[in-house]
Parts: sequence; structure tokens; C-alpha cells
Amino acid sequence: MRPDVEAMKADIEQSVALLRRRLDWDVSLRKLDELNARVEDPTLWDNPEQAQAVSRDRSRLEGQINSVRALETDLDDGVMLAEMADEEGDEATLEEAREQLRGVKDRAARAELEALLSGEADGNDAYLEVNSGAGGTESNDWAGMLLRMYSRWAKAHGYEVTVEAHEEGEQAGVKSATILIEGPNAYGWLKSESGVHRLVRISPYDAAAKRHTSFASIGVSPVVDDTIEIDINPSDVRTDTYRASGAGGQHINKTDSAVRLTHVPTNTVVACQAGRSQHQNRDMAWKMLRARLYELELQKREAAAQALADAKTDIGWGHQIRSYVLQPYQMVKDLRTEVETSDTQGVLDGDLDKFMGAALAARVGETRDGN
Repeated sequence: MRPDVEAMKADIEQSVALLRRRLDWDVSLRKLDELNARVEDPTLWDNPEQAQAVSRDRSRLEGQINSVRALETDLDDGVMLAEMADEEGDEATLEEAREQLRGVKDRAARAELEALLSGEADGNDAYLEVNSGAGGTESNDWAGMLLRMYSRWAKAHGYEVTVEAHEEGEQAGVKSATILIEGPNAYGWLKSESGVHRLVRISPYDAAAKRHTSFASIGVSPVVDDTIEIDINPSDVRTDTYRASGAGGQHINKTDSAVRLTHVPTNTVVACQAGRSQHQNRDMAWKMLRARLYELELQKREAAAQALADAKTDIGWGHQIRSYVLQPYQMVKDLRTEVETSDTQGVLDGDLDKFMGAALAARVGETRDGN
């Protein structure tokens, strides 16, 4: 076997061994059998909430087990193809086998990180909110670039993206926007992106072509399902209605259909204008508010998230989690994990996995060696 193929095989085998260890393989197989038996028991559905919880646990565990099995099968197929091609001197088929193994290696690396998503809300959908900092047009444009970046990341991973609120900047970009990202582990992947993001570039809006520094903040909250109870006193919530802005249907700019909710005790504000009626927007705004308050509760429970909460208090110097430098050199650097890349365009087009993966691993504190 060629040395590079042997190296990929060894790396994938190491990933698979790690995944089996994290899953506690034999225990997980027995647990899946138990969950399958419970789902097939008709009496389980006498309690719909419990049935839904069991079904979710079963689907999650079955997906993890099937993922490992698929990696093992695809590894065997790729190695067999490489060995046959090597014996026959078929370089074209050998390269095909290499490409297949590279794909398996990438999937294994992502599966390693997904195995770390064990938080109680990691598997949920997510709301992502972007707010521009001080600086007018520059910061609004930067906020718009971030909105595009995360939308592209989400769509590249098969997630559904829905704009729930959008306030345009006066000349460019956005002042604030909220998007709903739906898909497996959306919150788990995105939660480490909360914080202030800093951009350094030659401003396209400055006739003198001077270098400008802009700031925008990202906030991520899990979508709260019906199994999680969030107690909100209605008297603590102020409701405002206003006319929606931006592209939309016939009600845009004609009726007060947009809804803003303010939870006074925590000064938490959410807004929705995506629906065609005030009733629809009110319902969605309440869901968003529950998600935001649940995220606050998760932060209280997790000491490591306290620095994150502090970082949200000021969109400016000294609080950023990541810097995006386009001038005088090209570099994106995460200030928490020290991960960096010179492929700034790739990052702005949504290539964020390396940053998310490093932040997730650092947050959990795990390595391949289990240290």
C-alpha cells in the first residue's frame, strides 16, 4: 500500500477508535436496543411528551452509531480499491481511491467534533442575531457581511435559514438582523460564535482610501422546544408594534405588523417582522424571547460562558473574539484558540469549520488522547 494511503487509513482508524470510545460502544448498542423496544411499545405513546423524548434519544444514538459504521465500511471500500489499483498499476483508479479516503477522513474529523456536542441544547435549532457596533455605515456593512457569512455556512451544511428580523443600515448593510438556522446540532456548532467580531480593511466608503476598524456582535440562542419550560411573567414583558421594513409582502410598510418584545428584568429585546400578520410575528417573537432567556440560564450554569456574557456588553475594543484583517495583510484569527488562516475570502464565504471546531474542543477540554 502506498505510504500516503497507509497514513490516511491509520488516521481514520484512530478517529473511529476515538468515536467508539466516546460512545462507549457496547453500552450504546445495548441502550439502542432498549430504546428500540420502548419505541415499539404502544403504551409509550400514552404519554406524548415522554414518547417524543424517547424518540429523540433513539434517533440521536442511532445516527451516531450508523455514522461510525458508515465510516468503517467506506474506509474498507477505499482501502480495497487502493490496494487493487496499486497492484494493477492503475494510477487513475488509485487517485480515485485517495479522493474517496480524503472524504472519509473529513467526515471522521467532523464526527469527532460532533461527538463533543453533549450539552442539553446542542442538538437544537438556533437563532443567530447580528448587531452593528458604533461607526455608522462601516459597521452596518460589516454586520451585513457577517450575516451573509453565517447564512452561507449554514446552507453549505444543509441547514435551513429563515430571516426573522432585519433592520437595514441607512446606506449599506444592516443595523441588526436575526435568522433562524434549522438543522441537527445547529446550536451546538454555532454557540461558540457569540461575541464581538472585528474587521480591519480599506473602506470602500472612504474617498481617501483610509484603513478603518469596524465592530459587530453575534449572539446565538437555542430554539426552545415544548419539553423545556421557561417561566416568563407576562407583566415583565413590554410589547411594541411598528411597521416592518425591507423587502416583503403587501403588508410591509402599511400596517404595524412587526413586534418587539422587551423582557424588562433582564433587558432582553427580541423583534420579528417576517410574518404577514402581527399575530404571526407576536408568536415568533415569544419563541425567540424564550430562546434568549434559556440561553441566559445556560450561561449561568456554565462558568466558561461568563466571559462570553461579559464580551457582549460592549461592541468595541478589548471585547472581540475574532479579528478579520483585510489590510495591510490577509488574516483571520480567533483570539481565544489562536486558530488563524490567510484565506480571508474563504472565511467570509462561510468556511468556518476550523474555528468552530477548535472553539468547541477547547470549550469541552478534550483531545484525542483524552486529556
